Amino acid sequence: MTIEGKIFPYKHKLNALFSLAGQVLGEDFSNVVISVNFVSEKQIQNLNNEFRKIDKKTDVLSFPNLNKKTTQKLNEFQNEVFDNQLFLGDIVICKNVARAQAKEYGHSMKREICFLALHGLLHLLGYDHIESEDEKLMQKTAEEILNKFGVKR
Repeated sequence: MTIEGKIFPYKHKLNALFSLAGQVLGEDFSNVVISVNFVSEKQIQNLNNEFRKIDKKTDVLSFPNLNKKTTQKLNEFQNEVFDNQLFLGDIVICKNVARAQAKEYGHSMKREICFLALHGLLHLLGYDHIESEDEKLMQKTAEEILNKFGVKR
């Protein structure tokens, strides 16, 4: 897996987290590329407004490159592989919002960044939280991965 973007202090941690997520989910991430970037509150508000028509800041946004459902495996997208790489999509995290949420929830910044990045990854893999059942599945999956990674609530 390759993680690109402006995430310097967290790159190795997120790479390890995403690798573990791949193992838990039974996905082969060996040729997967994901872009993860930290942005300002204004930047994430602008993106949220432009793409979701919600004119307020948020913690994380995901921009999937594939139209993947949770029941599909990445190997079903071989027609999307270019130069032996499968670009999964972009994850954008607002570090200031993450910091405020970590304080509000009483846990570490590391846990909050890992949670938000994993949340974004799950969206790229077809998970969502629009319907109640889907939200339960997404939350259960995230908690299982985070617990195995050692960043519990």
